[in-house]
Amino acid sequence: MAVTTDSSNSSARNPSRSGRRSSTMGGMPLNDLPWWRWRARLRSALHMLADPAFQHEYWATGREGYGDVTDAVYRLVEDSWLDRWSAEKYIGTVVRDAAEAALVDAAVLRVLRILHEVGADAPAAVYLAHPDWPEAVAAARAAHELLARNDGEDPDTAPRSLEVLRILTRIG
Repeated sequence: MAVTTDSSNSSARNPSRSGRRSSTMGGMPLNDLPWWRWRARLRSALHMLADPAFQHEYWATGREGYGDVTDAVYRLVEDSWLDRWSAEKYIGTVVRDAAEAALVDAAVLRVLRILHEVGADAPAAVYLAHPDWPEAVAAARAAHELLARNDGEDPDTAPRSLEVLRILTRIG
């Protein structure tokens, strides 16, 4: 899946999708977001994808403030283009090392495989009932735990709302 965005601001359907794309460097697309915002958004997506209790409480019931599964997938891949590039390209910026990159890549591949099978607009219940969903959750959990610990945070805290994420990643 090639996730694209136009030059407009955030989408009403996917509130975490915002900004515009810059040109490319060495064939790798650049993004106007600073690396720390990329990492925060990547971690947010992994955190939500890694927590089955959260998914049932928020996504399955349609509770406001946390987006949906598709929104999390966009946060996972859009800013970093991880649907096209290995996280290895971001070692030293968005990810710290090869261990983080490998776990992020594993999570992205598992989640995207399910997204391609069920469709981007499928209800949360379809994702959660997919036979490979537990494997995707486990991969996201492994990546989330490592990134959180490497950032000195507790991986077992509840995921932050999209509003809190916007506040934390605000520039200026």
